[in-house]
Amino acid sequence: MPLASVPPMPRRARSISIELAAHVERLIATGVLRPGERLPPERELAASLSVSRSTLREAMHELEGKHLVERRTGRGTIVAEQAESVTELYAGLAGVRLDADVTLDDATELRLIVEPRIAAAAAVRASPSNFVQLEDVLARSALDPAAERSLELDVEFHLMLAHAARNPLLVALYTMTSRWTESVRRHSHATPEGRLRSLEGHRAIYRAVAARDAEAAATAMDEHLSTIRDVIARRTS
Repeated sequence: MPLASVPPMPRRARSISIELAAHVERLIATGVLRPGERLPPERELAASLSVSRSTLREAMHELEGKHLVERRTGRGTIVAEQAESVTELYAGLAGVRLDADVTLDDATELRLIVEPRIAAAAAVRASPSNFVQLEDVLARSALDPAAERSLELDVEFHLMLAHAARNPLLVALYTMTSRWTESVRRHSHATPEGRLRSLEGHRAIYRAVAARDAEAAATAMDEHLSTIRDVIARRTS
């Protein structure tokens, strides 16, 4: 089995093990590292990332606790496979054809039902590495990216929030509703005003999650999705 390639990580003034756990979790969440891939040996990986082996072990211990990697004697560290229930959910949702079985209004309503619960769960369960991921997306979004990149960062913020909720079934639900609404969500990033509304909403959600306030996080998500729905409605009317 060929070894996976792990890109270098940015550095900030905080615990390196937390930074590393956040970096690798993001690579797994976004599909850069795929289930079943084997990471390089500990000594080689630590050297390539310019961290100590003890720091690498701390990060991998956190990822193992999140069931994102498996460490096996004689085989090294492997990106964990998805649970059968998650695989079945993805397969079932992938069979839904947006043009025939569900409308965009239906998908948007599903987001309004599911994502406030995701935000509330994230407020309770997010780890320090999850906050690193969310802060990083917000920082990149604040650089006033163009429409297409802004949409990508929007999707990434909500994806990392779903991972912070520590429930793979919620991640699957978010992933599929995100795909169903991608075309219409482009409208909310087509103008500077729309991109600003998106960023403001994400910041409000992050503040509530960081405060460990589940109710406020759910409310912030509901208000964010409602605001974006209104932005899209004005663009498409």
